Amino acid sequence: MSLIDIRKRCLIVETTFHENGPAPGKPLKLAASCAVIRNPYAGRYEPDLMPFMAELRSLGTLLATELVETLGGKENVEVYSKAAIVGLDGEMEHGAVWHEAGGWAMRSVLGEPKAMVPAVKAVAVAGYRMMVPVHYIHASYVRSHFNSIEIGIQDAPRANEILFALVMGTGGRVHSRLGGLTKEAVAVHDGQR
Repeated sequence: MSLIDIRKRCLIVETTFHENGPAPGKPLKLAASCAVIRNPYAGRYEPDLMPFMAELRSLGTLLATELVETLGGKENVEVYSKAAIVGLDGEMEHGAVWHEAGGWAMRSVLGEPKAMVPAVKAVAVAGYRMMVPVHYIHASYVRSHFNSIEIGIQDAPRANEILFALVMGTGGRVHSRLGGLTKEAVAVHDGQR
């Protein structure tokens, strides 16, 4: 029997056409693909979460593929992240399984970028919203690409559910001008600098 039982899916697309300066050549798109699933361990302690983490790779692939299609292909993706909101009958570790499963899925779909995948997680009530940080997929210290997108669903997660999300975007902040490492100057290709 599958440990993945999806109640609801949500796709959030935020398009920035303009900031205070001139309009960019291309609008910036940030997107979050979310799935609300039944928490198979709600209300009880489970010592072995590894089977759940392994099975979540398929959910991660589904969400990552949707994001790549939404953004017009993996060549358009420059930032990424992941998030989990666990309902109150669960525990933080039930969201932490997404670190490997969601991160693995995005790397696989995007052609193995090296930068760590940022993450945020919480145990919270239905309707909880969180800001998910993103950064450049090939080097974590590209300052122009530090950004965030808000995720949340009004009726999720219920106490016995988990909301898992993956986030991707097409570029850095509109009009970024605060110096630091630029994406064009990334040279080491170790995921950091």
